[in-house]
Amino acid sequence: MSSVAVLTQESFNEHRNGLMPEQSGAPGAGPGAGEEEEALPTYKDAFPPLPEKAASPEGTQETTNAWTSKIRPLKSSVITQVFHVPLEERKYKDINQFGEGDQAKVCVDIMHKTGAHLELSLAKDQGLSIMVSGKLDAVMKARKEIVSRLQTQASATVAIPKEHHRFVIGKNGEKLQELELKTATKIQIPRPDDLSNQIKISGTKEGLEKAKHEILLISAEQDKRAVERVNIDKVYHPFITGAYNKVVGEMMQETGARINVPPPSVNKTEIVITGEKEQVALAVTLIKKVYEDKKKNATTIAVEVKKSQHKYVIGPKGNTLQEILDKTGVSVEIPPSDSSSETVILRGEPDRLGQALTEVYAKANSYTISSVTAPSWLHRFIIGKKGQNLAKITQQMPKVHIEFTEGEDRITLEGPTKDVQMVQGQIEVIVTDLISRMDYTEISVDPKFHRHLIGKGGVNINRIKELHKVTVRIPPDNEKSNLIRIEGDPQGVQEAKKELLELASRMENERTKDLIIEQRFHRAIIGQKGEKIKEVRDKFPEVIINFPDPANKSDIVQLRGPRNEVEKCSKFMTKIVAEMVENSFSVSVPIFKQFHRNIIGKGGSNIKKIREETNTKIDLPAENSNSEMIVITGKKVNCEAARNRILAIQKELANITEMEVSIPSKLHNSLIGSKGRLVRSIMEECGGVHIHFPTEGSGIDKVTIRGPVEEVEKAKQQLLALAEEKQTKSHTAELRAKPEYHKFLIGKGGGNIRKVRDSTGARIIFPTADDKDQELITVIGTEEAVREAQKELEELIKSLDNVVEDTMNVDPKHHRYFVSRRGQVLRDLADEYGGVMVSFPRTGTSSDKVTLKGAKECVEAAKKRMQEIVEDLDAQVTMECVIAQKFHRSIMGPKGSRIQQITRDHNVQIKFPEREDPQAAAAAAAAAAAAPPTEAPIQENGEANGEVKEPVDPNAPKKCDVIVLSGRKERCEAAVEALKALVPVTIEVEVPFELHRYIIGQKGSGIRKMMDEFEVNIQVPAPEQQSDKISITGLANHLDRAKEGLLDRVKELMAEQEDRALRSHKLTITVDPKYHPKIIGRKGAIITTIRTEHDVNIQFPEKNDENQDQITITGYEHKAIAARDAIQAIVNELEDMISEDITLDSRVHARIIGARGKGIRKIMDEFKVDLRFPQSGSADPNLVTVTGRPELVDEAIDHLLNLEEEYMADVVENEAKMAYMRPPGGSAAAMDDHRGPSKGFVVREAPWTTGSEKAPDMSSSEDFPSFGAPVPTKASPWGPKRF
Repeated sequence: MSSVAVLTQESFNEHRNGLMPEQSGAPGAGPGAGEEEEALPTYKDAFPPLPEKAASPEGTQETTNAWTSKIRPLKSSVITQVFHVPLEERKYKDINQFGEGDQAKVCVDIMHKTGAHLELSLAKDQGLSIMVSGKLDAVMKARKEIVSRLQTQASATVAIPKEHHRFVIGKNGEKLQELELKTATKIQIPRPDDLSNQIKISGTKEGLEKAKHEILLISAEQDKRAVERVNIDKVYHPFITGAYNKVVGEMMQETGARINVPPPSVNKTEIVITGEKEQVALAVTLIKKVYEDKKKNATTIAVEVKKSQHKYVIGPKGNTLQEILDKTGVSVEIPPSDSSSETVILRGEPDRLGQALTEVYAKANSYTISSVTAPSWLHRFIIGKKGQNLAKITQQMPKVHIEFTEGEDRITLEGPTKDVQMVQGQIEVIVTDLISRMDYTEISVDPKFHRHLIGKGGVNINRIKELHKVTVRIPPDNEKSNLIRIEGDPQGVQEAKKELLELASRMENERTKDLIIEQRFHRAIIGQKGEKIKEVRDKFPEVIINFPDPANKSDIVQLRGPRNEVEKCSKFMTKIVAEMVENSFSVSVPIFKQFHRNIIGKGGSNIKKIREETNTKIDLPAENSNSEMIVITGKKVNCEAARNRILAIQKELANITEMEVSIPSKLHNSLIGSKGRLVRSIMEECGGVHIHFPTEGSGIDKVTIRGPVEEVEKAKQQLLALAEEKQTKSHTAELRAKPEYHKFLIGKGGGNIRKVRDSTGARIIFPTADDKDQELITVIGTEEAVREAQKELEELIKSLDNVVEDTMNVDPKHHRYFVSRRGQVLRDLADEYGGVMVSFPRTGTSSDKVTLKGAKECVEAAKKRMQEIVEDLDAQVTMECVIAQKFHRSIMGPKGSRIQQITRDHNVQIKFPEREDPQAAAAAAAAAAAAPPTEAPIQENGEANGEVKEPVDPNAPKKCDVIVLSGRKERCEAAVEALKALVPVTIEVEVPFELHRYIIGQKGSGIRKMMDEFEVNIQVPAPEQQSDKISITGLANHLDRAKEGLLDRVKELMAEQEDRALRSHKLTITVDPKYHPKIIGRKGAIITTIRTEHDVNIQFPEKNDENQDQITITGYEHKAIAARDAIQAIVNELEDMISEDITLDSRVHARIIGARGKGIRKIMDEFKVDLRFPQSGSADPNLVTVTGRPELVDEAIDHLLNLEEEYMADVVENEAKMAYMRPPGGSAAAMDDHRGPSKGFVVREAPWTTGSEKAPDMSSSEDFPSFGAPVPTKASPWGPKRF
């Protein structure tokens, strides 16, 4: 095994200093300078020359010099050890698998675990040699792993006394782990509850022996130590310890043993002595000697001393007893505080007892206790604000302790007799004065109302205190007392009593009520940004309304306030909810799509009239929607009325009826068909009647059919026939046809398919737009009927597949109509007539021949339809409608929707003129106005300058105002009337100019909202005009609603202005700037709460503001006053507080503060005070500041001083322990301190002091080059170096 020495701190210090004092031959440092110089090492000692080789007959020998004898070799941090495992102890003996298998895996695992490097080799005797390299701890761990995993294990036991086992284990098991690492063994120590003293060791034979040896050494060392317990009567303990522990201290110093005497507060007689056996024996002898001596010579006397004076005999921390013992050698025994005995026993030498007795009585009578009768309610007035009154007395008589006991009508005084008498006289004068001018009363109020009397943040009670100059004491909740005490000026007390009783009686009349309101209505009741609930709260200001959190999904709304007001508010809210429930009723009315425009009416007049008169909301489906349902929302009665009126309009327009048919409910699903296809086919076939089946599972047999009389009858017959078929026998067949043929197969108005159904009795269902398979046609009926219908349909489809070509003549002037709008008319013809293709001659040719190509029937039908269109075009007229251009945009409507509606309704074409350029028109008008009047030129035969001009009619309409309509005459006339009805009208509404900007709103949002809501244009005059007139332009039937809406908005704005004026009330409160941070609170928490609760703005002064003590409050007057009172309450509370500095030993600060401040928080919460400990580096590290109410500050200080006393005992004891645990020689730093300030490293007989050599220049880069810096080369006599 090879290893390298490790460099330790001691060897490094030794190397740095050259030689240790004992090596240098200097036994110690003397007082003289010469001796100091002799103690310095010589240059050769400090820097010995390298050894020279000397020839000798025995061979080369190492020269012993300073390098080998005085300087310890440095040790590398990496060491190498070789371990040998004999063949018989190897776990893995398979020679063929060397370098592989389990043995190799174990070695790799050990390297990974420990970080050491392992190399295996096989010796001639088949033993295993393992070389381990690495850090010391890694090598030791690897060694332990090698022994346990590659070497067979042996075991042995060693028996040592049970009480020595803990020394083998060591602190936290460290000693045991070190022993196992050192010996490469596993050591098992029996548990404390196991009576066995056998320690089991397992490992290699060598390791077993080492471990056994180490354990026996530990046990032998412990055998040398002893513990002795001596029972000495408790009364003699003071003589053994001596005054201030002097005697026991001398004993411990003399013997070297540790003597533990139980403190007086512990009722134990046993004194424990520990140490070496001889030391313990000597200490026991000394203790017994003192005990025997005192037992033999001491006598006792008993004297009676008042119980209240015992503490003066004991003194602070028992100092007085120690003082008497020190002076007289007499022990004074005081009965325990919980005993009623007043007997004090003095024990000691007879000749000393008299002196001790004198001392006891002197101490007992040095202080006196007296009391002054004073009603407890006057105590705080005697103390004064922040203890000012009491401070005047205590400053004069600092030795007098004045104690006020809560609930007792007396004040206790304690201190020197003369001082107590003077203080007693002063307090009696104060008491007499206060009784003559102060009064108090008590009132009984139920504790449940106490917090309401106090008010939020104490606002109510503080107002009463300030107003009547009284003090009101409301008992805390934990007392459960109903007595409220009022103290102060007699008149103020009576007034405060009256006001509090009134408040209490009002609260007794208060009640809480829960309203059950469905959560879906909560948001509607609250309104946007709480507007609606604000109105309710303003109406019932004394009632508090609490809505549950939406996440709780609760229906309970809580009302609290005066009984009558709560009832009124409850009824009002119930009424609101009832209205909401009524207004949320909804009904759907199916109305034929073609009648929707008639229900809307001209310009929406019909639908608006129904909405206004029935007070309902009516929603129609979008124009591009297939839905026919009109949804009516509102009160049930109103919805029914609106529904009847809409149905009546439909009935007037068409002969609509409603009929009920009884069909067994079990057949309903089969009649409806898959996805409603069957019933939809009946509705379409019968002119779009509405068939309503009852809800599935209801068991109702009645099916409702509504529509034109003839169609309803037809649908009824089909339904009954279909139901009969379903009950008897039903058969289904499917066939396919191109989707473009479907419309032709159905025929106009379902004529073709009706013929097939009438002839065969089968029902034919075509796919809807939502169906995936657009070619599938379903036939339903009896087997025979289905077969016949299928045959007819197949023939029709076959004939459609037979494409023919035909021609017809169409006047070229009509060609444009067919091909315009990208051939929309031709596309419609193709869709309706089985995909027939229509070809018109090319543009520019004069041909009138039009070609039609497709199925024969389709071509014939399409040809017939085109002839009808041509006839209509021939009958067309052109009509002009004059409407001023400025109204054209309004008539067109958004995206031309209004004009499109008129075009569809009246089947006409409408063309608007080109817009006139307003700038060109204005320029022309200006030029005409500026031209000078001239004589008319002479005309001959109506000619002027060769040109004939017709006279211009000044009343003729402008081209830009003329709208051209094309269509049949009667339709064009109806369309002109419809256009004229869309011409907007303008009215003016008077609105105060200062409200205009609020009506416009932010970025015009307000005015846009009104224009969208009332479908009008609102024009606000420019600000420079200062006009009160606002123009509203729109349809005549919209103007009244718009005007009403605008005036309502004006009323709202005026109300807001009044409210704004009320909210701008300002109050200023003067508060000392030192209280501002407390009022603001941490991160503004307190001031934010006040702002939120009272809905006010509170402004603190800026840094550079002159009035630093002014706080400004802005809001409603009553809320501003309430906020001011809340701030004043905080200020009053802060003013009542005092700050006191106390001295607490800084060594106990950490324990008082506790882990993460837990201890200090507990004290602050318990005593309601603020504690400030000094920061590191402060002038007085022991100074602690306590802030709070005077009585609480005193209690907190007492508590802190008690904690200090308790913790200091531990600190002193720990420091004493540390003193014994400190190494005797002290640390290297202590040695350095002892030597004094360092003069650097100094040697004698250096070459630069004895010879001509100069000392090296420390600043020279040549003598002391730095790493990486270029070094200038010295000039050489041989010339420059060559490389």
